[in-house]
Amino acid sequence: MKRLYETVFTDLAQRIFTGEFPVGSRLPAERILSERYGVSRPTIREAMIALEVDGLVNVRMGLGVFVIAEAPKGGSAAPVDMGPFELLEARRAIEGEACAIAASRITDTELALLDELLTVMQSSDGAVSEEADERFHLTIARASENSGISAAIDMLFNARHRSPQYRLMSDKAHQAGVYPRVEEHRAILVALGDRNGPAARAAMRKHLNRVLESFMETTKVLEMDKIDKTLKAHKIRFVE
Repeated sequence: MKRLYETVFTDLAQRIFTGEFPVGSRLPAERILSERYGVSRPTIREAMIALEVDGLVNVRMGLGVFVIAEAPKGGSAAPVDMGPFELLEARRAIEGEACAIAASRITDTELALLDELLTVMQSSDGAVSEEADERFHLTIARASENSGISAAIDMLFNARHRSPQYRLMSDKAHQAGVYPRVEEHRAILVALGDRNGPAARAAMRKHLNRVLESFMETTKVLEMDKIDKTLKAHKIRFVE
């Protein structure tokens, strides 16, 4: 099944190649593209990230998205995978339930490991902090003692590692100072330690909602026609 953002990305790349959007031109506003393709704004963001990975556009904060080449750098498009926002939305759904289940099954040894990872997460080295964050989430997945859930979460993290689109979005977030928040993970650990499934689910979902919102903010392009109200409306799908 072709992903929504891949469909938008492919069409826009073709329009750039044929000169409909020549080098130096600005792509239509995100709002307009969202209406034209009948997709959400996060999907348009994913398409813009894919175009940026291929070196076709340059995102200029406060100005818009500008075409800088008519063909991908290196001669071929980068592989497309699960979209960054799509991936995070899946993580929120699956990891929330994994956390709820793990609350009744997690061992004291696993709780102690999570606590140690919180300390490592405070490292000033961003790569070390990110690795500790991933181990934290995968430890909870294993603690669910459900091989299906654990495999699904492993798959999502593997998709994150291999996706050039996710890496670019993550780099943008890091440049804006977005890194794992220890206090959010601490709230998850406390709920797990209390063996409180509903609280653990809520803490995990709250954490991943915040990650989604942070990534939305760091990929936001302030367009000339001011789209803040529409942006907030589209954020609702991630927080309901």
